[in-house]
Amino acid sequence: MRPMLPQLVIISALAFTAPAVKAQSNTSNTGGDIVARGEYLARVGDCIACHTAPEGQPFAGGRAMQTPFGALYTSNITPDPVTGIGRWTADDFYTTMHTGRFPSGGLLYPAMPFASYTKVTRADSDAIFAYLKSIPPVRQKNRSHDLHFPYDNRELILGWRTLFFREGEFKSDPAKSPEWNRGAYLVDGLGHCGMCHSPINALGGSSQADAFKGGLIPMQNWYAPSLTSNREAGLGDWSLKDITDLLQAGASKRGVVFGPMAEVVHNSLQYLTDEDARAMAVYLKGIAEASPKAPPASSLPGSESSLLISLGKTVYDARCAGCHGVNGEGRPPHWPPLANNQSIDMPSAVNPIRMVLNGGYPPGTRGNPRPYGMPPFAGLLSDNEIAAVVSYIRTSWGNRGMPVSAREANELRAAPLD
Repeated sequence: MRPMLPQLVIISALAFTAPAVKAQSNTSNTGGDIVARGEYLARVGDCIACHTAPEGQPFAGGRAMQTPFGALYTSNITPDPVTGIGRWTADDFYTTMHTGRFPSGGLLYPAMPFASYTKVTRADSDAIFAYLKSIPPVRQKNRSHDLHFPYDNRELILGWRTLFFREGEFKSDPAKSPEWNRGAYLVDGLGHCGMCHSPINALGGSSQADAFKGGLIPMQNWYAPSLTSNREAGLGDWSLKDITDLLQAGASKRGVVFGPMAEVVHNSLQYLTDEDARAMAVYLKGIAEASPKAPPASSLPGSESSLLISLGKTVYDARCAGCHGVNGEGRPPHWPPLANNQSIDMPSAVNPIRMVLNGGYPPGTRGNPRPYGMPPFAGLLSDNEIAAVVSYIRTSWGNRGMPVSAREANELRAAPLD
């Protein structure tokens, strides 16, 4: 999960076809109830996002996952008996989810979020497996990974697992409410939000101490903000309704999602039941810091910052004020406010720069079926103008962000869009 990020992505048109059902519906392991429940849980886990290639068949795999270590290609999880999981048992599926090992004992690369999925209960794993067994099989061979040496040696994963993997189902905290615990299960486990919202080190892992503290998403040139810091994406001062609106509709009075987070909302979070969306909101509010930290000092010389901000006001009044307001007040939910906006204010300026350069659309959801978009300005504004308007927005109307340089704008202008 990546809330409140201004980002750009091509929204997947893939969607499940059956109606969403309550996660707490009949938990028996026979008949249609478990299949419907499994479909809901597969949506919550956003399985389709990774296991479907662009223009490919749902769940047939083949999507390239670019990493600093090379390209990983996702696997076919349709019930085809030759190329998919058609010969797997429920035990095989649970073992893979829970331990990060194939039924044969082979090691999964941690691009598969088994460090989160290990928390999924056996009942929920069985339901997801029942759903996957019910979808049309697709005969499509799995593609070999294209990893740099020595990362193509799977035995190296043993070291990664020692450092970063702790096997075990989710355990409720008796000191917390059932609603909080449900939210923790969804955020920490099935939703695997920490995969993006935790900093990734040089070994491709995150420490437990850094969970949800944010960081750059490798190879995507986007910043996934901290879910604990109220200066980034921490939701401590948001209302529960504003959080659930953002999760389910992709837009609320406090912000709008774009980019990779828009894809998550489109494929997954819009299908949350109201009860589960509220539970996630309760948990996310609970892990946020009590107050924001003071912003760091500007890295640009004072004279340069002053010139940028002066030029930025001119650009903003001409290009941005019509939608976002003269004073950054916006017209929520379609044109989000820029004043006191956490995604504008946070230390990293990567996302605001990319949003001005590339524009984008929030996801089309049941709660926001006709989203309003942000036009791209890469072809209209120079690097100096991009830096100027972002600097102006980040330092005006109570915002406390640092100015940015034309060099930063130029670097992101050349970055891939996905």
